[in-house]
Amino acid sequence: MKIARSLQSLKPSYIREILAAAKAPHMISLAGGLPAEDTFPMHILAPIMTQLARLPSLFQYGPTQGYGPLLTYCDQHFAYQPTHTSLITTGSQQGLDLIARAYLDAGDAIVMEAPSYLGALQVFELAQARILPVAQTSTGPDLTQLEAYFAKHSPKLFYAVPDFHNPTGVCWSHATREHVATLCQRYGVMLLEDAPYRELRFSGESLPMVSEFCPEQAVVLRSFSKYVSPGMRVGVITGPERFISPLITLKQAADLHSSVPMQALLLETLMHSDFPQHIQAIRTLYQVRYQVLTGALAEQLPHCAATPIDGGMFVWLTLPRCDVEQLAAHLLQQGVAVVPGSVFYPADVDAPCCAVRLNFTHAEPDTLVEGVSRIAAVMSGLELVS
Repeated sequence: MKIARSLQSLKPSYIREILAAAKAPHMISLAGGLPAEDTFPMHILAPIMTQLARLPSLFQYGPTQGYGPLLTYCDQHFAYQPTHTSLITTGSQQGLDLIARAYLDAGDAIVMEAPSYLGALQVFELAQARILPVAQTSTGPDLTQLEAYFAKHSPKLFYAVPDFHNPTGVCWSHATREHVATLCQRYGVMLLEDAPYRELRFSGESLPMVSEFCPEQAVVLRSFSKYVSPGMRVGVITGPERFISPLITLKQAADLHSSVPMQALLLETLMHSDFPQHIQAIRTLYQVRYQVLTGALAEQLPHCAATPIDGGMFVWLTLPRCDVEQLAAHLLQQGVAVVPGSVFYPADVDAPCCAVRLNFTHAEPDTLVEGVSRIAAVMSGLELVS
């Protein structure tokens, strides 16, 4: 049977493919966005799982919108207005898929930051959307270019990761957040704010979400994968009820509902008295690993530039001009996995700079230093540094 035309042109995820190679013995992976496994709150999860196993009703079919007590929690913590509601999803990635299927027809224009999250690129390319890439600055998207897109192309939505952006780690300034919200309201563009890394700030002051400035024009995707457990596969979409209702209908057709036991486990974990300490421990650990990685980069690769960050999981390393995909292949042969920056751009857009994305959260400090040493050795051998 012939597969659909929309799927024929979709490339497999580079990151999913490289993660398979990264499991080889002696391989150092700085590629995937993996949380540190020793941060999973097993001391909280274990007794809760034992308690939940005594409640057989949790293992029955459940409501499509989500487990009632978890929905109440999300509405109280994340919904901005009485007109807002929440939908529990099988990871925030499913939220992206539901939004694309609910609101995009083939050829519809959308705006994305360039570079942008690879998983979102795949979803929107599969939906056959016309992606308009807006350049990224140190404080967020290029606002002049963004408004020009809004005025000329009337895009249906603007997908963005304002807090510790994947892949660059950039965090939008307060002024940029207000300006983007104003533009979305002025031109009637839905803001799709993806916030998987917001809880991982380890320095600097927290900023308001962009959606707080335009609550009736925004939908927010949240993930619990980065600070509870990715294996739970629980995310939540919040926004005006008029935006969320069609997604509930689609989710019913997609998978009936997300795992009820996992939703209950997540709720009890979030409400546990030790959970605030758990979050702080993650932030402290990640700050140390970030400092180790950037210190090694500054020492061993002084001709490269690491974008400074205040949180998240990634460092964007700008390199001397080279073929980054070929470089990534050489690095893999020498036992270190990275993600070339070129994969974070739409298929029809050439990456305007040479860069790689490095993850610092999963590897131990000594491993991070050794990984940088291997990168430096390969780049020196290829005469990319002097």
